[in-house]
Amino acid sequence: MPKMTVESTNCTLEQESLTWPAYLLGEYRDLMVYPSTMLWILIILYYPLIVSFSGLYISSAYFFIWRIVGNFQEDTNTKLKGKPRHITSVLSDIIGKILHGYEVCGIENLPKGAAVLVYYHGAIPLDYYFFVHRVYRTTGRFCSSVVDHINFLFPGFARYLYINQCYNCTREKCVALLKEGHLLGIAPGGLREQNYGDNTYKLLWGKRKGFAQVAIDAKVPIIPIFTQNLREGYRTYGNIRPMRWLYEQTRILFFPLYGLIPVKLRTHIGQPIAYDPNITAEELAEKTKIAMEALRDKHQKIPGSILRALRERFETHPKNE
Repeated sequence: MPKMTVESTNCTLEQESLTWPAYLLGEYRDLMVYPSTMLWILIILYYPLIVSFSGLYISSAYFFIWRIVGNFQEDTNTKLKGKPRHITSVLSDIIGKILHGYEVCGIENLPKGAAVLVYYHGAIPLDYYFFVHRVYRTTGRFCSSVVDHINFLFPGFARYLYINQCYNCTREKCVALLKEGHLLGIAPGGLREQNYGDNTYKLLWGKRKGFAQVAIDAKVPIIPIFTQNLREGYRTYGNIRPMRWLYEQTRILFFPLYGLIPVKLRTHIGQPIAYDPNITAEELAEKTKIAMEALRDKHQKIPGSILRALRERFETHPKNE
């Protein structure tokens, strides 16, 4: 056997000492591939949602800074409804016009008093966000909104919801808000309509009638609201049996989606459904559903088409339609 010299032994030790750091670095890179890959997958699957929530977080941070600069108390909401809200409403209007040429038709159908505003829930209710701020800029009234409890689970998001009058409230609280004269926005379809809806715009309300009972108890009208081309701007995919099962078990799952397609969005406000003391909640809910479907059928070509919705950005449309 050949004898190993001292020089060859030292050379081998040096190579091993150089190899180990390289080996560990390679292993570290391999381990980091998986989290980074998963992160990119999540970004790709939910990028419209990420962009939307980023904007809302920026608004929340703006309100927080304004409160610190103005030295307002934590529970002071009135001071934050003035200039800061006006500025965010202006910015919202600008974004809506740039992204979707956003318009509201039939704003004269909003009463001077309280009302329940029932709207169709798209893959992302960005249209409702634009609508609330457009109504505020036009009439000076800021709509209160009933939102899903999942929105309160996002860290640091409660301030934005609080300032913008978004609640996950009981039926009694809803009635109290209406008796105070507020406009109250409710989407009976909720997350189920958001996840399961498609370009046929079928209403997925199930047997929900709570919104109707609230309107009866508060003795206020219901106003249907529908946004044209909403499903062409933002669509969900992945509506498969495992995901449907997971949503039904958790009720907090957002299906993967795509969007930010610059289609024309136009919100139509329907005729008020007047308060009737002789109608039941079931009958009023069905009456509202029929009114919403009529509003949809009048303004939305079904099935929806992304190309047609893009083309509509360049078409004129009478404001009174």
